[in-house]
Amino acid sequence: MIEFEERGFHGVRVDDVVRRAGISHGTFYLYFSNKEDLFKALLLDALRDMETVAGDFPIVTRDDAGKTVLRRWVRKFFDVYAAHATVIRILSQADLVPEEVYGDGLQMLFSISEAMTTGMTAATRTAGQLPEHAELTAVACLMMLERVNYLLSAEVKLPIDEMANRIADIMFAAFAPA
Repeated sequence: MIEFEERGFHGVRVDDVVRRAGISHGTFYLYFSNKEDLFKALLLDALRDMETVAGDFPIVTRDDAGKTVLRRWVRKFFDVYAAHATVIRILSQADLVPEEVYGDGLQMLFSISEAMTTGMTAATRTAGQLPEHAELTAVACLMMLERVNYLLSAEVKLPIDEMANRIADIMFAAFAPA
């Protein structure tokens, strides 16, 4: 992972990975056929964790309890993103990764967006008050959430807890019934 962080996707060579890991080329090739396979394995790990985050998106009620559970979820997103920041950052640079790998990342984003739409509108849906263009609002909120985490992972100094709370508050407001 450190090699991808330091050199980027195209700059990494198998030689760099085996030297950093202290393993032989034979051991590397026992598990991976090339650096793309290694990156795919790292990506699958990140996608699994992000899918868990998507599946954990709460039903957000329009009260303080709803805002609290949303803040907790946003913080969980921050934590998972931080754990896989290098892979997600590389993935967000579409021209740097093979197309099929990029497609997996897009699918992950759509899954999270769908979970957000469902969780943010479930309480208001039962009351018959749906925010206009809820799906687009979810995509916009997710992109904001991802970009802030991208900046944080690139070592931009922002107060993490405060940023998580602000984003949750913005998301909460964005889905207020019209």
